[in-house]
Amino acid sequence: MVHRQYVTCALTYDLVVSWDAELTALTTRIAGPLFTRPEPREAFADLVRALLADVPRKNSWQLADHIGHATAHRFEHLLDRAKWDVDALRDEVRSYVIAHLGRADGVLIADDTAALKKGEMSVGVADQYCGLTGQVENCQVMPMLTYASEVGHAFVNRRLYLPESWAHDTGRRGRAGVPEHVVFRTKPQLVIDMLAEELAAGTPFRYLCADTGYGRDPYLRAFCHERALGYVMAVPADLPLVAVRGGVEPVGHVLDRLLALGQSGVWERRSCGAGTKGLRVYDWTAVSAAVAGQAPAPGHAHTLLTRRSVSAPTEVEFFLAHAPAHVPVPELIDAAGMRWKIEENNEHGKDLLGLTSYQVRKWTPWHRHVTITMLALAFLAVTRAALPADADEAADKGKDRLLLEAPTG
Repeated sequence: MVHRQYVTCALTYDLVVSWDAELTALTTRIAGPLFTRPEPREAFADLVRALLADVPRKNSWQLADHIGHATAHRFEHLLDRAKWDVDALRDEVRSYVIAHLGRADGVLIADDTAALKKGEMSVGVADQYCGLTGQVENCQVMPMLTYASEVGHAFVNRRLYLPESWAHDTGRRGRAGVPEHVVFRTKPQLVIDMLAEELAAGTPFRYLCADTGYGRDPYLRAFCHERALGYVMAVPADLPLVAVRGGVEPVGHVLDRLLALGQSGVWERRSCGAGTKGLRVYDWTAVSAAVAGQAPAPGHAHTLLTRRSVSAPTEVEFFLAHAPAHVPVPELIDAAGMRWKIEENNEHGKDLLGLTSYQVRKWTPWHRHVTITMLALAFLAVTRAALPADADEAADKGKDRLLLEAPTG
């Protein structure tokens, strides 16, 4: 079942006009240095506006029809043959997000999403694990990076995972336009690459958050240790820790030992943020930890958080935190709760903006479509963050309500 999250506000003519003017100003400012000719500038602005419109299937033909183009050729040219730097657009998206949503205590969140595909021609497509269905599917896998703060969240970076079967096949690479410098990188390595770009760009964040697929990777953790970056990442129950009496023990044994002490005082019930159905409340416990073979950065410490479902106490999840020594545990719990923001971005990107509705097959068009969609999502996030503080009060008085965010799980 799809749940919709509504933001209520007094919808006035002036407010709608202001949004239209802000979108025009944004696309005009970005397109100016990005394109040398007026035709791609206009196509770029039209595509962003079409992605934000209520179009059932957001492929090039339906988007072109909505915006009033006779054919999809202008959008197809923009995504494929036009000369422009898609990484420069990615940098503009990041700058826009940070300018409006950036905070010193913001977080970066890594996760991947998938696009189900038919056939073998789409770049990076292969039979591989698909988080969307929880099984092996013919799909593309897209590691993404979201920036989130107390005022909003949006994508700031992206990668396309190129399986080894693609990375070592020169014929396939050539047909899909994969650049020569692109080599096989695991999904955690792609996140490391994106983290390096965020550090170079000066993106302000306090923690990296991610699920178990990334938290279990020793190289990603080592990258953070070497640069004294904080993180709160889910980890598997078999992650090796240094045992209290020496040797090594898996994370799961720590919980077993805590439970052996009895229930009283072990768990503390806390919220880790708001979800679509209210506060996300769990039972939590925290202990100091030492990761086998991996010391924290100087002045930092590792903490193992265990989260237990209130309604199903046998359901537990482990989080490894790396933070400056003496950071309060509630701060780490709050960071753990931010991980869900990227899932919302994945859902909104797909359901609202056509993040995976593209019909492109090659490397460059894929990056262009996804990055333009990131800009559209960033505009929604910034617009939502700027809504008047009395929005709910206005709605209670019977005024119109505006859907700014569509389906959330």
